[in-house]
Amino acid sequence: MQVAVFILVVLVLVALSGALVRLVRLPLPVLQIAMGAALAWPARGLHVEIDPELFLLVFIPPLLFADAFAAPKRELVALRGPILDLAIGLVFFTIVGFGYALHWLVPSIPLVVAFALAAVLSPTDAVAVSSIVDRNIVPARLMHILEGESLLNDASGLVMFRFAVAAALTGSFSFAAASLSFLYAVAAGILAGMAALFVAAKALQLLNRIGGVPAEAQVLVMILVPFVSYLGAEHIGASGILAAVTAGLLTGVSGMFRFLGVSARMQTMSLWSTLSFVFNGALFILLGLQFPDIIRKVPPELSSRHWIIEPVLTVLLLTLCLIGLRFLWIWIGDMAGAMAARLGKRKAEPFGLRVRLAGSVAGVRGAITLAGILSLPLTLQDGSPFPARDVVIFLAAGVIICSLAIASLALPKIARGLVEPGEDLAAAEERRARVGAANAAIARIESIANEAGEGGAVEARLAVADSIVAGYRRRIAASDEADEARAEAREASRLELELRAAGIEAERAALRAMFLSREINDHTMRALFSEITLTEALLKQRRDRK
Repeated sequence: MQVAVFILVVLVLVALSGALVRLVRLPLPVLQIAMGAALAWPARGLHVEIDPELFLLVFIPPLLFADAFAAPKRELVALRGPILDLAIGLVFFTIVGFGYALHWLVPSIPLVVAFALAAVLSPTDAVAVSSIVDRNIVPARLMHILEGESLLNDASGLVMFRFAVAAALTGSFSFAAASLSFLYAVAAGILAGMAALFVAAKALQLLNRIGGVPAEAQVLVMILVPFVSYLGAEHIGASGILAAVTAGLLTGVSGMFRFLGVSARMQTMSLWSTLSFVFNGALFILLGLQFPDIIRKVPPELSSRHWIIEPVLTVLLLTLCLIGLRFLWIWIGDMAGAMAARLGKRKAEPFGLRVRLAGSVAGVRGAITLAGILSLPLTLQDGSPFPARDVVIFLAAGVIICSLAIASLALPKIARGLVEPGEDLAAAEERRARVGAANAAIARIESIANEAGEGGAVEARLAVADSIVAGYRRRIAASDEADEARAEAREASRLELELRAAGIEAERAALRAMFLSREINDHTMRALFSEITLTEALLKQRRDRK
């Protein structure tokens, strides 16, 4: 019963945060962490112990799958060089640089444990990045790089974290063995994601052949894909995170959606949207619930002189160290890319100073960092306590908070003015696609309408075709490059949407009146309301794009 009440409380807070974020000037993740911390801060506040393995299984696969599915594949492929450079190269650079800096700043932390903390701090949080970084103020190229990096560096960071923990437990480390294990974890993780997607496609194909299968059964297959891919990869000692990301990246291009009915497709997209919002919110609220207990237990190694100032200053210095290492790596990679472009006689596209700084500050840490560091073992193999465990957990939690705070406050100021005013390239591409698709539809409809027929059948076909073609021509006019033509088309479209909305409201009122007068039953009313709601959703989508 307590678990059920706790889940309901978290869900209520998630819904409440969605409303409060409109009133307060805070990114949604920061607000949700603050709400969780406020719930746990009093002496008798709410507290929950997180099982790191369960935490990773429940939250991380579906969220990374959803982010990977929504990621722009074309841009990720085009920017694969800088993305892999950050997702792999920067991880190793951070482990070495931050590990030595931490050991120097806090000598009580053994070097191998410092490397473990550096490894778990190297991944950026895909959820936090997309929630904090405003696409309207950050250049699209940088945003795509940040998205791609945050999807891939979780695997490399956590794999290296496991190696560092194993070295701390055994007291030995083999670079050759670690390299081979890393390559196996990456390759097997990718294959596990592809295998899970193949199995899901076959399952959907089988359900499609059976016929009459409820759409909910097909939706459930899609929901299980990230979990199956994650568990399958973990079972063979590979990266479950990379498996879930691979499945998400390949879902859209695999063609498996052709095995889903129209209803199942709509339900899948709607359900994934809801689950992403709920899981994102619950994840950050759970993070907030952990922080008060961690902060109360300030390790004595960090508070020998000043109980508050010294721990806060240490966390701030470590966060700035991470940002500095990230800035240095981006700068080196940018210069190397520009030099390679000149040698290859290609056009160089280096980032400016402010873009590099924005990319450095945007590398926030989040859920995976905390879940990873909480998974540290309590004891070594000889039964002695794991060295500096409380210290690194405290520092990891502090860096998460500090990185989120710095990004929330500094990023809007750094990025202001980086995006030139004018039509968004994505919007222009969408406009061209709409015109091309509408012209193709018009040509096909006119071809069918002009086919041979007899008498009234031809006239009826032409009348219907003219009505349909008129709608396509209005769509083309609304996308016309001429401002005057577009303005006229948009005004006509606005009036059409207004009239259609009024008609829908009248339909809804009439159905409600017929139900109250018992002319129709509730089953009929729900069926017709569902159709009206779908039409209303399509109109809202059109209105939002105006």
